[in-house]
Amino acid sequence: MASKRGKQTVRDMILSMLVITAVAGVVYIFIPHDDKADPIKAVDYRVELATARRAAPYPVAAPAGLPDGWKPTSVSYEGQNGAGWHLGFLDPDDKYVAVEQSTTPAKKYIPEVSQDAENTGRTRDVSGQVWEVWKGPKYDALVLHAEGVTTVVTGSAPADRLAEMAASLKTASADDAAGAPTAS
Repeated sequence: MASKRGKQTVRDMILSMLVITAVAGVVYIFIPHDDKADPIKAVDYRVELATARRAAPYPVAAPAGLPDGWKPTSVSYEGQNGAGWHLGFLDPDDKYVAVEQSTTPAKKYIPEVSQDAENTGRTRDVSGQVWEVWKGPKYDALVLHAEGVTTVVTGSAPADRLAEMAASLKTASADDAAGAPTAS
């Protein structure tokens, strides 16, 4: 009797696996999916930008007039404890670029948002402003100290893309909030 019971258990397990496989196949065939779809969705950051510009104790920077191909992917504003403004993008080559701003002391803030980049002692002129050049194992950064706020443009993108983002940054609230790109 014991040997018959063991054969039934194995038979039942195989039948169960066939049923599960058949159901999974039906689901895969009949549920729409797009294998070519971009897994990273663009975000519309206009509301968060307008909110941050009203609430922040500093002029909040966001890009205006970036060429096609830049995709906004993340946005946040945390006004408490100096955490600050974050706006993340993928550049036209799918490299990451972020704009970070805060009133947190720069010595602590810059290594945190730039993934431990260090000041090279060099500077770069971007649209008439002098930005510090920082290099890191994961991200490089351009850093601007002005008006009680530290602005960091950081990411895995090459230096020219970081500079392109830095050059596009504007702080005028009404015009730029209305002109922020929408999610596509």
